[in-house]
Amino acid sequence: MKREVLVCLSLAAVSFALFLPQIARARSMDKPNTTHNVAAEITAKSEALKMVPVRAVLANAIDARDMTSGKQIRAKLSDTAHLKNGTELPSGTALIGTIAADDLHATGESKMALRFTKAELKDGKVVPIKATIVGLFPPQQLYSSDYASGAGGQIPNTWTPATLRIDQLGAISGVDLHSAIASRDSGTLVSTKKKDFKLPEGSELALAIAAQRPAK
Repeated sequence: MKREVLVCLSLAAVSFALFLPQIARARSMDKPNTTHNVAAEITAKSEALKMVPVRAVLANAIDARDMTSGKQIRAKLSDTAHLKNGTELPSGTALIGTIAADDLHATGESKMALRFTKAELKDGKVVPIKATIVGLFPPQQLYSSDYASGAGGQIPNTWTPATLRIDQLGAISGVDLHSAIASRDSGTLVSTKKKDFKLPEGSELALAIAAQRPAK
């Protein structure tokens, strides 16, 4: 009888030992992959520290129906920007970008990603940039009921490097803005109610911007 008990105990120990790797594997699968998330956040924080807040205005209307990937878009700086690397972008500098693929994977009835990559000075010099849209506002929004600001000067840009992601609901006519410092895109515009939408000429953009190394 004693021998049978010992045999049973030995078999139970072997079975448990064989089952341990499966338990460890299950726990590993249940544990969220935080390493990648932490690394991405550190990278985003590092990029944010290189950026400065600026204001701009859309030079032309952007109609989602006509915007195919790669089509050029333009905005114009409303004030002089002093970038962290010493570069100065005077007021009126053109910001040039394109319609891009959405890398935030936003969901909605219609969506359009914008990506500003160049600042073109009046003398023709081109400065590579990284820009994130941190606010979007209709043209000529009022500070108060009796005062309207000029284009590009209506809303102060209060962005700081502590803000790494923007989700602005109802930014313009039922259109939401989603952006992230870590994203290659400047921002993704999403309509949850209609397939087609338009950003009017003169729409205000609050941006976080930094000089970018030229692509090799």
